[in-house]
Amino acid sequence: MKDLSIFDIFKIGIGPSSSHTMGPWLAANAFRQDLNELKLSHLVSTIQVSLYGSLALTGKGHGTDIALMMGLSGFSIIETNRSDITNSINEINQTHKLALNNENTIIFNPSMNISWEFDNFLDYHSNAMSFSAIDSAGETLIQEYYYSTGGGFIDKGKIREQHDTFFIKGTGKELLDICIRKNINISDEILSREIVNFPQETIDTKISELWETMLSSIYRGISTTGFLPGGLNVKRRAPELNSKLLNGARYSNRAEWLNLIYTGEHSFDLTLQWISAIAIAVNEENADFGKVVTAPTNGAAGVVPAVLFYHLYLSSSPKSKEDIRRYFLVSGAIGILFKENATISAAMGGCQAEIGVSSAMAAAALTELHGGTPAQVMMAAEIAMEHHLGLTCDPIGGLVQIPCIERNSIGAIKAITASKLALASDPSDAKVSLDEVIDSMQKTAKAMHSDYKETSKGGLAITVGITEC
Repeated sequence: MKDLSIFDIFKIGIGPSSSHTMGPWLAANAFRQDLNELKLSHLVSTIQVSLYGSLALTGKGHGTDIALMMGLSGFSIIETNRSDITNSINEINQTHKLALNNENTIIFNPSMNISWEFDNFLDYHSNAMSFSAIDSAGETLIQEYYYSTGGGFIDKGKIREQHDTFFIKGTGKELLDICIRKNINISDEILSREIVNFPQETIDTKISELWETMLSSIYRGISTTGFLPGGLNVKRRAPELNSKLLNGARYSNRAEWLNLIYTGEHSFDLTLQWISAIAIAVNEENADFGKVVTAPTNGAAGVVPAVLFYHLYLSSSPKSKEDIRRYFLVSGAIGILFKENATISAAMGGCQAEIGVSSAMAAAALTELHGGTPAQVMMAAEIAMEHHLGLTCDPIGGLVQIPCIERNSIGAIKAITASKLALASDPSDAKVSLDEVIDSMQKTAKAMHSDYKETSKGGLAITVGITEC
């Protein structure tokens, strides 16, 4: 496995879940490609899919079955839109046939060909799935296992040894020591590493695409009214929040909307409300199968853009044209540290692995933009995660809606608070390092009961008493 890039942490995809929607979609597409490469596609009569552990327990609410069918049908997760999903899934449900490729349409009845193994957890990861290609005689041509490890990452096959990490020793201390020795910012060091794989023009283009996707999800989120799918009848709140905050001001496009915010009142109260509205807008889009950016996951997709939005449009701090690039470089680096040394999967670590990590990413990046030293950047990430330790993942009805959407707004506020604390502090006085909090998070994840790790078997998921939708 190659060294991780910030563009592995930040990926454009479709909601509502990077681990339960994007991962299965990508795994299904990979299995389909394997069949083509092995020249087996024309022999396939049907495909049997089994979902294990968390993928089974909360799969319906996350649209895992929909993602599998879209992946097997060969749709691109980046280019597909809501209407493509609706039309394709309706056709499969009605005809019980799936176009595996141009040469072969197979029999596929979702109620028969997708098996939900609720009580079967595989050892390597809670998000496991298997694909079996079966011929017309009922013989299995090939069977493959995939694991959706969070943030849209997938692993194929059996457990393998841990690969080398992106950083020299895989620690925040190593990165910090390098920056201090070179007397450079963290963003400078990460840029020098990214340039090994991508020309700077490509890096800037990729980052621009990520921020454009984030801005688009924000604007769609504040513009789309109605209720979220899944059966909970959760009303979209971002449009009403937006209308209230603008106090009736009119606009006709995104640029005018952004200008209204930038030139409007920025009192403490209004700023807090805008940050919440932005984070909620992104995750309401995510919950409605909208296009978002993993940051580091879909369930936590609102934190990083909300904090960058705060810096660009709501804060009084100085700004430069390099800020967006620096923000993604630093936040991506922190995401890599957590991915390599702990987890970014709620199914393995609870919501601390998603909202907690996203808050740490945003806090660190904001701190550099506001003039923080590399040590203060690391301190901000540590503070943000320290106060998310033990956060459980207990989605009601298996849906990325309650409490997930609101948690993004809280995570964004915590990130800004952590940054302010770090900027006002001397890191040499800190008693806890980022590496120590990452280690603590990993140990907490391992000790956490499975009921609180994206299974909808504990916490709010059972207290509220709504079964999976």
